[in-house]
Formats: sequence, structure tokens, C-alpha cells
Amino acid sequence: MNITILNKLRTPEPQTKKRTAEIAVFTFAFGIILGLFSKWLDNLALDSTIWWHRIIETLNLGNFFSDIAIWLFIALVIAAYSASALRAALNVFVFFLGMCASYHVSTILFSGFDPGTYMLIWYGITLLSPLLAVICWYAKGSGTVPLILDIGITAVFILSCFSIGILYVDIRGILYVLVFIGVVTVLYRNTKELLVTVLAGFLLAFLLNPVWPFH
Repeated sequence: MNITILNKLRTPEPQTKKRTAEIAVFTFAFGIILGLFSKWLDNLALDSTIWWHRIIETLNLGNFFSDIAIWLFIALVIAAYSASALRAALNVFVFFLGMCASYHVSTILFSGFDPGTYMLIWYGITLLSPLLAVICWYAKGSGTVPLILDIGITAVFILSCFSIGILYVDIRGILYVLVFIGVVTVLYRNTKELLVTVLAGFLLAFLLNPVWPFH
């Protein structure tokens, strides 16, 4: 597929090298901060007598930030609103790199162990993230191909945000519902395509559920 065909799906926006570098540095730093925040939640000893601890406990923030849904959503937002597919790949990669590195190092320093085996999963996602970012960037384009990409992305988030089976769909929590609403908002183009995307996304999610690795 040549560049002309790809540009028909979505046209890159002009951006200076300086601006590209600034955004990459910002997303890397953002990843570091969120990695540290996730580790802090892991180590936080909740006290139900403290009001903001009760909020964290009620929302189950610790488990939420240890799950894949929120990280995929942040990556989707970064990718979708990048200036081009290549910049989306760069921005999402450095975001995951910063998040994984800060979480890994802070676990060694503050929790006293090396989560190397666990982190292999996240480093694997980091290596795949540029390709996934390119897919997400083109999903914000127009035409049949972006619509198909939207359906695939929606199916992934349905599997990430809901517990589904042959005859049921269960909500995992309010934060997961908000993530899914966010996904639909990011991918939205018009009402007709939204309905097609969500309905086809649920159908695809049911088909993929038996092999989904993040149950």
C-alpha cells in the first residue's frame, strides 16, 4: 500500500521537528509519572477512615491501573490525536517505555523485588505499540478501512472493559464504562458509523473472547 493510498485514508498534519521532539518528551514524561502513580497505588495501605482512601478503595483504582484497559485508552488518545502515523508510533512507544521503566525501577527500589517476569508482558506490549499506534491513527480517518479498524479497536476495548460470555455482558466497574465511552467518543464520526462500530465490535468481541489473553 503506497503513501498516496494511505493519505486517502487520513492525511498527516504538518509539524516541525522541534514540536515533534517536544511532544515525544512530554509523552515520555507522562508515561513515567503514570508508571510511578500506578506503583504508588500498589504500595498504598488503604485506611477506610481517610476519605480519599475510601474513594480509591470504592473505585478500585489500584486494580484499575494494573489492568490493560486504561493504558490502551491512553495510548489510543495519544495515537489518534498525533499529527501523523509515524508520530503516533513514536509518541505511543515512548509513553509505554516511560511507564514500564518507571514502574519497573520503582518496584525494585521501593518494593524490594524485581518484577522481571511480569514486566515481560508489558515490554512486549511496548514493542508492539508503534504498530498498534499506526492502526489507531488511521482509524480516525474516513472510509471503509478506518471503519473496519474502528470495529477491531472497539472489540478490543469491549473485551478489556466488560466481562462477556455467550449469553451475558457484565460491567466491570464505572471506570471501565467511562473508558469505553471515551473510546467511542475518540472514534466517533457519525451516528450511523457509531452504531455499526459498536454492534459489529460486540459481535467480534464474542468471537475473540475464547482467545483473549487478559481475562
